[in-house]
Amino acid sequence: MNMLASIPGAMDAVISGTTLAQASAPAPMAASQLAHYLFVSAALFAIGLIGFLTRRNLIIMFLCTELMFQAAGVALIAFSRFHLNMTGQTFVIFILTVAAAEAAMALALVVLLFRRRESLNAEEFSEMKG
Repeated sequence: MNMLASIPGAMDAVISGTTLAQASAPAPMAASQLAHYLFVSAALFAIGLIGFLTRRNLIIMFLCTELMFQAAGVALIAFSRFHLNMTGQTFVIFILTVAAAEAAMALALVVLLFRRRESLNAEEFSEMKG
């Protein structure tokens, strides 16, 4: 009981009959807050998409892809928090896993292509023949 006294509000939760996990349920997110998160997410995605379409350096293209993955993650977490549901946050873990695998494969591909052509310009690799 002494350890509970050091947590703010814990004794109130024990006295009222609820457990500690139920004592601090998150408050619902306002629609304006959701709009702010979605604006940041859309801006990140747009920056990533523009960077991917305009740059020809392979490393920059892969970084822009990662930026788009992160923008989707921000949107999923914002919707998850807005609806007080953990599904979006769980799905973000899978997105991060895919992004990590994509980054590992991209790095291996970039190293291989740089050793063959000594350039990271994407236009030079369109001429490769199998």
